[in-house]
Amino acid sequence: MSAAIAEQSAPDRVRRQARLTTALIATVIFLTAIAPLATDMYVPAFPTVADHLSATATQVQLTLTTFFVGMALGQLIGGPVSDQYGRRRLLLAAVVVMTLASAVCALTPSIGVMMAARFVQGFAGGWAMVIGRAVIVDLASGAQLIRVLNVIAGVGGIAPIAGPLLGAAVLQLSGWRMSFWAVVVLGVAMVVAVVVAVPESLPPQSRRGGGLRTVAVAGRQVLARRRYMGYVLVSGSGMGAIFAYVATSAFVLQSMNGLSPVAYSIDFAANAAGMTIAALVAARLAGRIATRRIILTGQVAALAAGVAMLVGALWFGTPLLLVIVCFFVLMTAQGLIGPNGGALASAEVPEHPGTGSAMLGFVTWVAAGVIAPIAGLGGQDTAVPMALLMIGCTVLSMVGLLVLARPTRDPSTAAVRA
Repeated sequence: MSAAIAEQSAPDRVRRQARLTTALIATVIFLTAIAPLATDMYVPAFPTVADHLSATATQVQLTLTTFFVGMALGQLIGGPVSDQYGRRRLLLAAVVVMTLASAVCALTPSIGVMMAARFVQGFAGGWAMVIGRAVIVDLASGAQLIRVLNVIAGVGGIAPIAGPLLGAAVLQLSGWRMSFWAVVVLGVAMVVAVVVAVPESLPPQSRRGGGLRTVAVAGRQVLARRRYMGYVLVSGSGMGAIFAYVATSAFVLQSMNGLSPVAYSIDFAANAAGMTIAALVAARLAGRIATRRIILTGQVAALAAGVAMLVGALWFGTPLLLVIVCFFVLMTAQGLIGPNGGALASAEVPEHPGTGSAMLGFVTWVAAGVIAPIAGLGGQDTAVPMALLMIGCTVLSMVGLLVLARPTRDPSTAAVRA
C-alpha cells in the first residue's frame, strides 16, 4: 500500500513544484499574442509586398491563408504530441522554429518562399500556443482555470489593437521586411521567457505513450464527449463571428459610411478594447456567477447586434451610428463567449489537456479561415452577408451551449462544470 501511495504522490509532487506563477501566465499571454502580431503587423504593407515581390494581390492574400492553415494544423498536432512527450522542450523548439521562419519571411526573395515560410511560422506558432494553453490546464482547474484563461484572453486582446498600429508605424519608418524582423526580435524574447518562466508541467508518470495509436484513441475519446464538443462549438462559432467582423468592417465603415482610415482604426481599437474589458470582467466573476450564464448573456447580446445589423442593412441603408453600436456590442459580447467556452471545454477533458486544447484551437482557426472569405462574397456595398454570418455564428454558439453542452444530471459534477 505504501508503494502505491508513493507512486500516486510522485506526479503530485512534481505538479506542485511546477506552480502557476505570474511570470508563467505572462509568458503564455506572450505566446497567444504572436498570431495577431505576426499577421496584423504586415497587413498594412500588402500593396508594397505585392510590388516588391512582383506578386498579385491574391498571392499576397494567400500568405494569410497559409499562415492560418499552419496555425490550425500546428495546434491539432502539437497538443497530442505534448501529451506524450511533455510540454517544455516541445514548446521551446516550436518558438525557435517560429523565430527562424519569421527570419525567412524577412529575407524572402519571392512570394512562393513567403507562402512556405508563413505556413511554417503559423504551424510553429500554433504548436506553441496550444502547448502554452495545455500548461495552464495542467496547473489550474475549476474557477481558477476559468479566471486565468479569461485573463490571458483579455490581456492578449491588446495584440489585435497594437498589431496594425505598430505595423503602420514600422512601415512609415522603414520597409515591410522590418515588420518580420520585429517578429524575430519578439521570438527571441519569447525563447528567453520560456526558458526562464515555463516549467515542465507534465511529469513523465502522467504522459501517455503508445505513439500514433494513442493519439488516435485520445482524439476519439475527446471527440466523444458531447459537452466538450458543445463548448468547442460555443468558442469556435464565436471566433467565426469575430472574423466576419474583421473581414468586412473596413468596407462597411469606410466604403459605405465614409469613415476615414484614422477614424476606422480608432473604432477598431475601441471594439477590441471592449472585448478585452469583457474578458477581464468575466475573469473577476469566475466562481461568483455561473460561467454558462455569462456565456449566454454574451450570446444574447451578440444575437441582438446581428439582428439589428441585418434590419439596418435591409431597410435603413446601414446607418453609421447603428453599425458602430452593433460592432461594439458584438465584439464586447465575444469577450464573454470565447474565453469562457474554451475554459469549460478544457474542464471537460482534464485527462487529455493537450488533445483537448488542440481540437479547440484547430476548430477556432479553421472557423477564422473559412468565415473571413465568405463574409466578403457580397462585395463592398452591402452588409447583409456579414449580418447573416453574425446571426448564424451566434445561433450555432447557442446550440453548442444549450443543446450539446446542456448540464448533466450528476449533481457531483454540476458545480464544477457549470
